[in-house]
Amino acid sequence: MRQIAPFFVLLLLVTTNVFGAEKPNVVLIISDDQHWSDYTFIRSDAPSTPNIDRLATEGITFTRGYVPTALCRASLLTLATGLYPHQHRTGGNDPNQTPDGEEYNRQREKLIAHIDSLPTLPKMLKEAGYTSLQTGKWWEGNFARGGFDEGMTRGFPQPGGRHGDDGLAIGRETMQPVFNFIEKNKERPFFIWYAPMMPHDPHTPPQELLDKYLAKGHSPALAHYEGMVEWFDQTIGQLVDKLQQCGVYDNTVIIYIADNGWMVRTHETTPAGWQKPFDPRSKLSPFEGGVRTPIIISYPKAFKPRRDDTTLIHSIDIVPTILALTGAKRPEMPKELTLLGLDLTAFIKNSTPLNRNTIFGEAFGHDIPDVDDAVRGRLYRWCIEGNWKLLLCDPGDPGTNPDPRSDIDQPQLYDLSLDPAETNNLAAEYPEIVKRLTEKIDRWSSASK
Repeated sequence: MRQIAPFFVLLLLVTTNVFGAEKPNVVLIISDDQHWSDYTFIRSDAPSTPNIDRLATEGITFTRGYVPTALCRASLLTLATGLYPHQHRTGGNDPNQTPDGEEYNRQREKLIAHIDSLPTLPKMLKEAGYTSLQTGKWWEGNFARGGFDEGMTRGFPQPGGRHGDDGLAIGRETMQPVFNFIEKNKERPFFIWYAPMMPHDPHTPPQELLDKYLAKGHSPALAHYEGMVEWFDQTIGQLVDKLQQCGVYDNTVIIYIADNGWMVRTHETTPAGWQKPFDPRSKLSPFEGGVRTPIIISYPKAFKPRRDDTTLIHSIDIVPTILALTGAKRPEMPKELTLLGLDLTAFIKNSTPLNRNTIFGEAFGHDIPDVDDAVRGRLYRWCIEGNWKLLLCDPGDPGTNPDPRSDIDQPQLYDLSLDPAETNNLAAEYPEIVKRLTEKIDRWSSASK
């Protein structure tokens, strides 16, 4: 018995979580470029999202969720590591060189190499007995460099390897890799990264969905986007159906979040010279249209469903929460790679107060002026305390990016309860609040270096 006992101890650790229950599977669903209000559980006239609505009904739904920066690559790497962009050292999408040149390729490989020394979620879950699958968006080279056991993305320098290559087929063309993985691993705990390039452009929804929104009198640009939102939602329904068919849905934690916001460009909101198809106060911006997202944690087996419209939740909280739910351990890392997010399990289960009243974020340009120093390209820092939101311009180098700070050289303070669109800068009226929140931002910046 003395020889057998260690085996059973190891088996217990591999098959149970911190609550002593069977370890749950984890599915992380990441929307790509979707506004925080474009869900029918948030507003009735939104694009139809019945499957996400179901997750919201069965789960804990935080409507005041946030990502630290409103750009795909940086936001996704935060979800994979639990780190702020200045910690994982990737603020933008691409090196600031001419694409496909020799120097661009060299800088891109240096940028991808950041992942090799980072504690990623798949790596941490592997130590707890999990097997993992990557699908969809993945900028950091081959899926194995992030610690995934299986994946669709081969990675740069493969053809089309900028941000997903074969992985980008998921959702738009097929769900079979996800289905196969669930079938194969239904007897052991697994983690799925489901990050389809949806509703991200190209906005090419099925014709029947496009016709549905055109029939509402919406502009072609808006109808194409709305059709994509509903198409993406349909794929989530297919994924959930497969979990149920394989008998693993009840023991699966499903976490939903968007990587950043998107608003279709209109003449009323677009400044002269802006050529991108999205509103400049959404993607790439520190405004609510860029960084706010609902965050849903669905695990009916352990959590009673509820909706929370007041608590500030951050994407840096997702990794610590998954680690707690799965019994995985945080690795010992240097101070600059400390996980600063919160484990939400006690708050979700017992309404234990969160030890935090302020969240923080930062904004960068699309292209990266220095792949070794993300802070050099940082253009904004921001924080939210209750309903107060402060934006500060940073002296970062925009490189070849259009500089979004050209008409903003002063702090911007907004009361989100009265001005959710952030149109009325109150900084001059409340200098004491600006001072207090500026000090908070400075302390955060120093503490997380």
